[in-house]
Amino acid sequence: MKHLRLGGTAIAIFFLVRGAGAQILSGFSATSGATQVAAEKKFDGYLDTADVDLFIKTLSSRPHHLGSPGDQENTNFIASQYKSWGFDVRVETFYALFATPKTRVLEMTAPTQFRASLMEQPLREDATSGQVREQLPPYNCYSADGDVTGELVYLNYGMPDDYDYLRRLGIDVKGKIVITRYGKGWRGLKPKLAQEHGAIGCIIYSDPADDGYVQGDVYPKGAFKNEWGVQRGSVLDMLIYPGDPLTPGIGATKDAKRLDRKDAATLIKIPVLPISYHDAAPLVHALEGPVAPPEWRGGLAMTYHVGPGKSTVHLKLEFDWQLKPVNDVVAMMPGSRFPDEWVIRGNHYDAWVNGAADPISGQAAMLTEAKAVGQLAKTGWKPARTIVYCSWDGEEEGLLGSTEWAEQHAAELQQKAVAYINSDGNGRGFLGASGSHALEPMINEVARDVTDPETGISVLERRRSREEVAAVNDNKKLRDLLGKDAFKIGALGSGSDYSAFTHHLGVPSIDMGYGGEDPGGEYHSIYDSYDDYRRFKDPTFQYGVTLAKTAGRVMLRLASAERLPFDFTAFEKTLGEYIADIKTQLEKARENTELENRLIAGKQFQLAADPTKKLLPPDQKSEVPYVDFSPLENALHGLDTAASALKHRLGEIPMGAGGDDSINRRLYRAEQCLLSDAGLPRRGWYRHTIYAPGFYTGYAVKTVPGVREAMEQRNWLEMQREIAITAVAVEKLASYLNGIAR
Repeated sequence: MKHLRLGGTAIAIFFLVRGAGAQILSGFSATSGATQVAAEKKFDGYLDTADVDLFIKTLSSRPHHLGSPGDQENTNFIASQYKSWGFDVRVETFYALFATPKTRVLEMTAPTQFRASLMEQPLREDATSGQVREQLPPYNCYSADGDVTGELVYLNYGMPDDYDYLRRLGIDVKGKIVITRYGKGWRGLKPKLAQEHGAIGCIIYSDPADDGYVQGDVYPKGAFKNEWGVQRGSVLDMLIYPGDPLTPGIGATKDAKRLDRKDAATLIKIPVLPISYHDAAPLVHALEGPVAPPEWRGGLAMTYHVGPGKSTVHLKLEFDWQLKPVNDVVAMMPGSRFPDEWVIRGNHYDAWVNGAADPISGQAAMLTEAKAVGQLAKTGWKPARTIVYCSWDGEEEGLLGSTEWAEQHAAELQQKAVAYINSDGNGRGFLGASGSHALEPMINEVARDVTDPETGISVLERRRSREEVAAVNDNKKLRDLLGKDAFKIGALGSGSDYSAFTHHLGVPSIDMGYGGEDPGGEYHSIYDSYDDYRRFKDPTFQYGVTLAKTAGRVMLRLASAERLPFDFTAFEKTLGEYIADIKTQLEKARENTELENRLIAGKQFQLAADPTKKLLPPDQKSEVPYVDFSPLENALHGLDTAASALKHRLGEIPMGAGGDDSINRRLYRAEQCLLSDAGLPRRGWYRHTIYAPGFYTGYAVKTVPGVREAMEQRNWLEMQREIAITAVAVEKLASYLNGIAR
């Protein structure tokens, strides 16, 4: 078995004292570390797969979308459970805009007549799939109302590159309705881009090549999407700001000042509708125009054409727009020494339908974890810091519950929140973790101490083995991996409840869960059920317990550490890698621009093209100028010096020698230095200068986002400005760390 070797100081390393067999944990002295290990062993003994099973079965027993009777029933159940385990519980209610469908019509009017069913078929093998009266039908929340008819154009995944290729075909979507398939980017980007390009409507379907029969047997025989499955989901433009569309930046309390709906920047202006591949097939089959390029072709048994042509469709959508209660269940266990320092854990519980996998599998693991913490407390154990468990409502619509709570308590959280630990859906397989890189050494330490239930090795070793096997054809990467005993955590984009904490408030955050061996097509459909979960996701519920062990250790260690295990040398190293990558991408862009422009000028694209097919050459691009990275490089050097000095200084001071309380408060507030008062360009709600979801990628992260996205948009003046802004934030952090060291 491998053991982590991450350094030699007390703040961010661990090691084994082999003679005594005692395990020293980062942030703990030898004595307190032994006590902590004993508490964690006791904690593990309280975790039971039967609890995970019961919670998933109970909470997914009926549809429970925002504001529904099932949602309220689950609110009450969760609150009662926390109370029974000894937590102080309150339900905080906000009021957010929510739209449910009144009218849904999709029909092809030419060259043949066809009316889409817009429904999913109940299955006798799935006990809850027939709860039709309580189910939300397939739709995209926050689509605009609309009644439009137009020519149909197939647009692959509907991402920016697809529009570039469409331009080369000489096809304009202005005044037309586009049909795209799910995948490659967040669903909300598809109508956003369609709207920006002048389309009057957007249809999104699940192609069998992506999560249907091309991938494996379909439900109920297998886990993949059958012909009737539809992915519901929000198309709120969360890349501007998440949360209630009408109350940006403030909590959506009953008396909050609200925007008029027409002025809400995050609401899409065209009608959008998701459909199954059963309903999509006749539409795609009727298309004419150029044959789609190979990378645009899906798994339907037909030739994919781009259109337009004789195919016209009629799309009519009408919604019921109301303010709905968003009920956050907040459970606290006060800290015995530092009650005003909060370690926060969260997972949402609302779903589009029954949601056994998304999100109830994660919610069940978190409840199992909270129950064990409650049982541990009954033995006399007390957390030094306050532990806060949050069961969020309204996540599916646009991170409503967590965002409104964080905005309402923003000032308090920036003073008290040590860290926020998030999970969402959970399954069978490998540990995934992303978040604040100053916590990366601690996450590796926890991963070493949790055993994978399928293999009997640590979840760290299993994760690293997977990474090594994946790199088997990349010798350089493989050699690099083989030389390390740790894994890199990812950076946080969007798509779950950590967003307000990290991107808006600068609270150190971690998102974690298990998966990779539980593929399927049930996502956001009526088939995301208990029956599906126990067959294909985590049949023994062991990974629910494994998530509880993992996140539970993070919570317990942060709640009890004598010195909080933040290591800013780990953050500085990762930031250096991000900056080096941007510089590499800039050089590639410069070389590619020069070479491609040479081909365009020489008309090689026309000469290489099939003369019988219309395909225009790419547009010439402006040259890539010199960009001065020195402000950011100098700031990074200063951060390297400051982080190393702090790590060395803290290693010299024995824990318990005095001053730890003040040091800890400074450590957990340090990441707030990386916030920009003005926020990112064109989306000021996102204030973190190092992590953000991409403006044109959705959930996927953009690191050093102001700089990177300006480069990708070829906005060179903005790129230079963002380098300066980011450098100021990094310098501020370096100065702050120097202050702690002094």
